[in-house]
Amino acid sequence: MAQHRIQTHPIILRRVEVARAVDVTPRLRRVTLTGDQLGAFSRDGLSLPAFHSPGFDDHVKLIFAADGDLDAALPRQLADGIEWGPAPNRQGRDYTPRRFDPATGELDLDFVLHGDGPAASWATAARPGDALWFAGPKSSTVLPDDLDWILLAGDETALPAIGRFLDERPLDVPAHVVVVITHPAAELPLALRPGDTLHWVRARHADGPDLEQAIRELDWWPGTGYAWCAGESRALLPIRRHLTRERGLPKSHLDVTGYWHAEESGPAARATEWRPADYSTATIGWFAIRSALDLGLLEPLATGPVELTDMAEAVAVPADRLGVLLDVLVRSEVLATAGPTSITLGRLGEQLLDDEHDQENFTGPEADLILALTELTPSLRRGTSPWSRQHGQTLQATLDHDQDRYAELVEQASRLQYVVTGLARLDCWRGVSEVALTGPGAVLIADRLRTDGAVRATTVVERPGPLAVLTEEPADHKHTFTADWPATEVAVSVLALGQRTDDETIDLLGELAKAADRAVIIDALRPDALSPAAAQQGLLGYAGTGLPPRSAERLRELAAATGWTATAGQALGWGIELFVLER
Repeated sequence: MAQHRIQTHPIILRRVEVARAVDVTPRLRRVTLTGDQLGAFSRDGLSLPAFHSPGFDDHVKLIFAADGDLDAALPRQLADGIEWGPAPNRQGRDYTPRRFDPATGELDLDFVLHGDGPAASWATAARPGDALWFAGPKSSTVLPDDLDWILLAGDETALPAIGRFLDERPLDVPAHVVVVITHPAAELPLALRPGDTLHWVRARHADGPDLEQAIRELDWWPGTGYAWCAGESRALLPIRRHLTRERGLPKSHLDVTGYWHAEESGPAARATEWRPADYSTATIGWFAIRSALDLGLLEPLATGPVELTDMAEAVAVPADRLGVLLDVLVRSEVLATAGPTSITLGRLGEQLLDDEHDQENFTGPEADLILALTELTPSLRRGTSPWSRQHGQTLQATLDHDQDRYAELVEQASRLQYVVTGLARLDCWRGVSEVALTGPGAVLIADRLRTDGAVRATTVVERPGPLAVLTEEPADHKHTFTADWPATEVAVSVLALGQRTDDETIDLLGELAKAADRAVIIDALRPDALSPAAAQQGLLGYAGTGLPPRSAERLRELAAATGWTATAGQALGWGIELFVLER
């Protein structure tokens, strides 16, 4: 089913200053920002474009420092993106540009004044002349052009995006607005037109069921619609389920985004410091959730409680054996008891059922690498990869014959679109008319090069199993697909090295050398430092290949072993680098 489309932008780090700050309501403060860096500007020899935010729900990342050392928290600006280095003191918060006026050089950000987080605290104290650093937006949602109406729903944190849509009207269709507020003072004027509707929903808590109930009670409108919802992440789960399963909206016409997370309190809240026993308990819970997803336990509960005997029959597991698993799932809040002999979805179960990405934490490629870590100790001592010890073959050999695993890598490669916005301008394509590409990100880069006019002909090369996955990509491109390398002007490897051992990498570089006198390598040499799990990602990489993250120097050594010379290198951002190799 089609996903909604996005337009990517170069990610630019900018410094701005407060021009003024006004309280739109007692609960919402609007800070107007200005500065030369909202226009085109130069930094460290780089010519950087003016601020651009075409989407009503775009996000910029505001950057703060917990200890006040902002210089240590800022990312490094690249030609078309940014590199987030390690910074334990960094505090980043995403906000929607409420208004941007290129003529006056003014940018408005609206801050809901709840809690004492870094952004709300900064906004409360903001005075003219105060500095603020932000990066982005990295992309904008492109709304479908077949709409007859749009639903805009959320809590107070969604008001900036809703207000911007109503002001700018990217689509000339009726807008139906539903907003949950916890205080009458949160209501504010909105630019409604004839045919629009507006429902202010009073609630005690923004993370309660009130928004869901209000959406359920709406009289649905005729024609093709689009639903946009934002607010507290757990409160949105039943709304997503209602809109997809009961209202029948396809993914291409649905955008449900968690803007914030309510903090837990009481017995369910986890202690700040873990005890050794907590790690083993969490590990048991991880295995239990993985088993529940493999068995298909959650799907029968989508429509309500199920008797234990019926569940046992549905998943083909005897009830007494299943009970051992269910006890752990109830304690983990994946399931909940609905009666003496029935179960229903728990808080985490609802989230897992509605979010395929959350499921991948337990059943996706990274989950399989976690399982391989049971071989970590002998691997560290003997130098073989945990994956090879567990599976009897390398990770790459597995991928050559496992289309489902390779398809997951292709999906993960979509992150490249945010760091290759300037790819076509690089000198390595100058005078080149045709290229051949391989790797999970091959189709994405081929599309980018063709769309931006860098090359005329593109061939995607892969082993038969992975090739079958790549040819399932959208058919609006004009690439040639083959399992054999053709003679070409430039051979390109895109995210193909992270799952290969050194010997396999040398083999691939040798194949590139037979096809062309120039090669371009685009790969992630290290985990993205913006991720709080960067260290864990490094260990998972070792689980697959038995190697620490490759340095740029190590890649040059491997290239030299097959007759290549690295003539250029460039950081693209998020740990991804590009190398140009010449024969």
